[in-house]
Amino acid sequence: MRTKFQPLIFFMLCMNFACTSNSTEHAQTTQKDTTISSTKEVLPSWNNTALKKSIIDYVTAVTKEGSADFVPVADRIATFDNDGTLWSEQPEYFQLFYALDKIKALAPAHPEWKTKQPFKAVLENNTAELMKQGEKGILQLIAVSHTGMTTEQFNTSVNQWADTAKHPVKHKLYKELVYQPMLELIQYLQANQFKVFIVSGGGIDFMRAWAENVYGIPKDQIIGSSIKMKYDYNNGDPIILKLPELDFIDDKDGKAVGIAKYIGRKPVFAAGNSDGDLQMLQWTASNSFRNFKLYVHHTDSIREWAYDRKSHIGTFDKGWDEAITKQWAIADMKTDWKIIYPFEK
Repeated sequence: MRTKFQPLIFFMLCMNFACTSNSTEHAQTTQKDTTISSTKEVLPSWNNTALKKSIIDYVTAVTKEGSADFVPVADRIATFDNDGTLWSEQPEYFQLFYALDKIKALAPAHPEWKTKQPFKAVLENNTAELMKQGEKGILQLIAVSHTGMTTEQFNTSVNQWADTAKHPVKHKLYKELVYQPMLELIQYLQANQFKVFIVSGGGIDFMRAWAENVYGIPKDQIIGSSIKMKYDYNNGDPIILKLPELDFIDDKDGKAVGIAKYIGRKPVFAAGNSDGDLQMLQWTASNSFRNFKLYVHHTDSIREWAYDRKSHIGTFDKGWDEAITKQWAIADMKTDWKIIYPFEK
C-alpha cells in the first residue's frame, strides 16, 4: 500500500543501500580539451576547455548593457541542484548517512533497538537486512531522525553532524566534499549580479543548516523537499515542530514547480547532474532570455566516482540524451576540472 510518506523516500533515501565505492560505468564525453588563452584567472579550477570559455562568453554577453543578449539584473536567476552537482553523492546521499548516524547516536537511550528492526540492522551495519525492511522500515528511521523535534533542535543536530561526521570512503567531513569548480562558478555568477538558488531534492532544513556557510548562498535562497511543520505557542516561547508528514517533493517535475512557487522567475542559468534535474533545465531552456543549461557528468573514478546511466543514485540517462540532442553544456569532471575538492588546492 502506498502511504502519504512514500515520496519522502524518493528525495532522501535510495532503496539500494549497497556501498560500492567506485562505478566504472560512464558514457562517452563530448568535451574537448581545447586550450583557451583568454580566460585569465576566472574559474581557476576549471581547465581551459571550450566549456569554460562558453560559460565566460555567456556571462559576458548577458551582463553587458547594450548587448542583444543582455539580461536585466532582476532576471539573472541561477539554480543549482545540490547532490552530485555541488557536492558528492556516493555511495549514497549524504542525508542518508546523517539519518543512520543519528539512529546510532540515539541508540543508548533505546536498548530495545538492539533486537528491533529496522534499528537492529542499522546498529549492526547489516546492509542486507536493512534492505529487507523496505519502505516501512525506512519510514521508521526517517521519523526518528528527522521529526518529532523543533526546527532549532534539528538545525543543531545537523550542524553537529556536519562538523564531525566523516565520509566512509573519502574519510573527509561531508561538507569538505564540495566541488571547488562549482564553488567558483557560484561566486562568478554572484559577482555578476546573478541571484543564485539551490533547488534540490534533498531536505530543505537539512541543507539550510550548513549550506549557507559552505556555499555562500543565503538560507532563503535554498529550496528543497520538506515535511510539514506545526506552530506551538509553547507558553510564550514559540517553537516550530517538525511532523512526520510529507509537504513537498522538490525533484523532477517538482523542481520546476518549486521554482515557480518560491522564486517566481524562470532561471536563465541552471546546473544539475541527473535525470532528477531534467525538468529544471527544460524550464530554464524555455526562458525567452538567453539561457545556459549545464550538466555535471561524473567521469572521474580516481578523484571522485564515475557513473551515469545505470547508477543506483544520480542516474544520468534521459537527461544525457536530451543534453546531447539539444547541445546543452556538459562538464566532464575528468576533463574540465583541474581539481575536484577544495582540499586539493
